[in-house]
Amino acid sequence: MHDRSYNPFCIGMLATFLLTTSALAAAPAPASAPEKKVQPAKSATAKVGVNKAAQGPKSASTTPIAGTLDGSGGETVTVHGHHVADGAHARYMNKTVYLGPLGNRDTLDTPYSVMGVPHDVIINQQIRNLNDIAQYLPSVQLEIRGDPNTSRPQSRGFEADVVANSRLDGLNVVSTTPYPAEQVDNLQVLNGLAGAMYGPQNPAGVFEYTLKRPTDRRTERFSIGVDSIGTPTVNGDISGRVGRNGWFGYRLNLLHANGTSYAQGSWLRRDMVSGDFDIHLDRKTVIEIDASHYTYDQRGGAPAFGILATGVGGDKLPEAPDLSKRLAPDWSGYHMETNTFLAKIKHEFNENWSFTLGGLYQDAARQSFGVTDTLCDGSSTCGGRKGSDGWYSSRATATTTADDFRVGSNMAYINGRVHTGPIQHDLVIGTNGYMMGNYNPVAGVTSAQNLGFGNLYETTANRGSQPYYRGRYKSSSVTSQSFIVGDTIKFNEHWSIMGTLSWSWINQESALNAQSALRKTFDTSAAFSPTASLIYKPTKNQTFYFTYGKSVEAGPVTPNSASYTNTNIALPIAHSEEYEVGYKLRYKNMQVNIDGFRMTSPYALYVSASNPTGCAAGSNCQTYEYGGTQRNYGVEAQISGEVLPNLSVLAGMTWLDAELVKASSPSLNKKEIVGAAPLQASILLDYRLPASLGAFASGWAFNAGVHYMGNRAANVTNTLHTGSYTTLELGTRYAFNVYRFPWVVRFGVSNVTNERYWASVYTGAPSGTSGAASSLYAGLPRVYHFTLSAEF
Repeated sequence: MHDRSYNPFCIGMLATFLLTTSALAAAPAPASAPEKKVQPAKSATAKVGVNKAAQGPKSASTTPIAGTLDGSGGETVTVHGHHVADGAHARYMNKTVYLGPLGNRDTLDTPYSVMGVPHDVIINQQIRNLNDIAQYLPSVQLEIRGDPNTSRPQSRGFEADVVANSRLDGLNVVSTTPYPAEQVDNLQVLNGLAGAMYGPQNPAGVFEYTLKRPTDRRTERFSIGVDSIGTPTVNGDISGRVGRNGWFGYRLNLLHANGTSYAQGSWLRRDMVSGDFDIHLDRKTVIEIDASHYTYDQRGGAPAFGILATGVGGDKLPEAPDLSKRLAPDWSGYHMETNTFLAKIKHEFNENWSFTLGGLYQDAARQSFGVTDTLCDGSSTCGGRKGSDGWYSSRATATTTADDFRVGSNMAYINGRVHTGPIQHDLVIGTNGYMMGNYNPVAGVTSAQNLGFGNLYETTANRGSQPYYRGRYKSSSVTSQSFIVGDTIKFNEHWSIMGTLSWSWINQESALNAQSALRKTFDTSAAFSPTASLIYKPTKNQTFYFTYGKSVEAGPVTPNSASYTNTNIALPIAHSEEYEVGYKLRYKNMQVNIDGFRMTSPYALYVSASNPTGCAAGSNCQTYEYGGTQRNYGVEAQISGEVLPNLSVLAGMTWLDAELVKASSPSLNKKEIVGAAPLQASILLDYRLPASLGAFASGWAFNAGVHYMGNRAANVTNTLHTGSYTTLELGTRYAFNVYRFPWVVRFGVSNVTNERYWASVYTGAPSGTSGAASSLYAGLPRVYHFTLSAEF
C-alpha cells in the first residue's frame, strides 16, 4: 500500500533543502541593503500608516517593513528575538480581528462576537489539523465527514455551507477538504450573521484561516515529531527577506508525515508544500502571492454510523466505541489533494485611502473508499440485532457523490476615512464573491458489497475489497457576487454607529445525472442583507454594543431521486435574522468578551406525500420544503490572555437553546436541533516557571486543557441523545538554547482518561423519514504527541 522508505528519503531531502537555503540566506548582504537589526533582549514593535484599510487578516508572525505596507492595516505587530522559541511565551490574547471589507479592527471596536485560536496555541498544543484547532472555541462544533481531518463546521448550532462560510486570508475556500495546521497562523470565527459583509451564507458565521506570511527576521525552523501509535512528522519552515530594503519576502513551508494512525492496522500520510511571497513594488504597494499543495491519505480509520428513522432497537444510543480498535477494513479511507493559489495587491493612496484586490483558485479533489455502517434497528433485516447493543450492518459501495470541488473567489475593496465636521467616517465600498463547480463520478465500477454485521466493541475483520468508480461530469455550479457599502460613524470617543449593506446576485445550476445538461435551479438578483450596530465605550478599555442583522442565503436543492416531488429544484431564498448584545473588557494583558444573541433561520425538511404528481407509481413520496424555523438563542463568554505574569488562559463557554419552532409537523415542534449542544465549555491553561527559579527551571512550562460537550439530540424526534462528555489534555515543554539558537521540546497527551464519546452527530435528512436520518462519529482515543523544534 505504501513504501516506508519514503520517510527517510523525504527527511533527507528536507534536511538538504534547509541547509542549502540557510547557507544562501547567510551570505553577506549588499552594502546598500543592511540587515535590519532586532534587539535580542526584548520584543520590538513597529507601526506603519494610520489607515485601517482592508489589508487582510493579520498574521502574528508578520512584521512591517519600515516605510512600506505592513499587510495588517496599520496595526501593531511584534518581532521576537532569536533567543525566544516560537510559542514559548504563550500569548493567547489577540487584540485585532479581521472583518473582511472592513479590514483589521481592534476587538474593542468590533460589535460582533469574534473568537480566535492564536498561533501560540497551535504550536504549543501540537495541533496537526484545523479540526483540532476549533475545539478551543465554545460556540463551534465540527460535523466530521469522513474522518477527524475532514469536517463541515458549525457555529451557534447552525451548519456552515461548503464554501460560503469559510475563508483563507479573506477569500472563499472549500470547508470539507483537509488542511494542515502547519500552514496557518491562526483561526478566527465570527459567530452570527455576516451576510452584509461577506455576501449570502448560512447563519453559521465566518471561519477565517490566516496563512503564515514572510517575516522580517530570517528564520529557518525545523521540527520533527510523532503521534501515537506512530506517525512520524517532519516540518521545515523557512522565512525572510532579500533585496534592497527587503523588497522581496519569502516563506517556504514543507511537511511530511507517514505512519500508523490511532488504531492498529490504520495508515495516515500527509504531504504539504507551500510558498508565500511579498513583493513590495514601492513604499505604498505590495503584491502577495501564495500557493500550496496538500495531499492527505488515510486508511483504516473509524467510519460513521448511521441511525435509521426506525431507531436503534432500544431507548438509547450505544456507548461510543474505543477507536484504538480498528472498526473499518484496512482498504477503507480517503485520498485527497488540495491545490490552492492566491494573489492580492494592496495599495495606499495616502494615509486615509487604500484599496485591496485579490483572487483565489482552489481545486479540492478526493477519492472515497469508505464503507456505509448503519446501526441495527432490531428488525428482521438485522436478524433481531439491536444497535443499542452495538450491532451494525455494513456495506461497501462505489460512491458517486461529489469528488472534486473547484472554487474561484474574489475581493475588491476601497477603504477611506473622511470627516464631516467633528464626526469621523470610516468608509468602505467593494465587492466579493465566488464561483464553485462540483464534479461527480459517472458511475460505480464495483458492485455493492454486503459486508455483514459487526459490533462496535470488536475489532473489524478485513472484509470486502476497495470499490472503484469511473468518469467525471459537472453535477452543479454556484455563482455568488455581492456589492457592499459600509460606514462606521464615530461621534466622539464614547459613541459610534456601524452600518454595512450588501446586495447579492446568486445563480445555481445542477444536473440530474451524467447524461443530462446543467439546468438552472435557483436565481436571484440584488438580494439585500443589512446589519447595524450601536457602540458605546464608557472608557477606553470597555465596550458595550448592540447589533441587528439580516442575511440571505440560497435555498437548498432537493437531492436527485424518484422519491421526491421536487427533485433537483432549489427552495426559495432563505432570510436569517439576528439580535446580539455584548460587552468587552481589556484589562492589562487579559480580555473578556460576553454576549447574548437570538437568531432565526428557515428550516428545510422532508414532508411525506401520498403518490402526488411527479412520483414513481405506488411510492410513498416526499416533498422537500421549509417546514419550520430554527430558533437559537444563547449566551457566550470568552477570556483570553495572561491572568498572572506566568499563567496564560484561553477559556470560554456557550449556553445554547436551539429548537425547531412553528414546525409543519406537530411531532417535530419545539424539538431540539440535532447536534446542537445546550452547554459547551473549554479551558486551556499554560504556566511557565518563573525566572527567579534559575535559568534551567525557567525553561519549563506546563499546560492543561479541559473540554466539555453537553448532551445533544441525535434525531429530529429527540428520542435519542448522545450523552455529555469531558476530555482532558496535559502537556509540557522545555525551551533551551543550543549555541545561540532556540530549541524547544514538547510532549502532550490528548484524551488523557481515554474517554469514549460521540464526537459528532448530524442529520442529512432532517425529517428522518427515510434512510440514515443521522450520522455519528466517535471521538479519538488517548493519543501521545512529541515534537522537537529547532530554529536557526
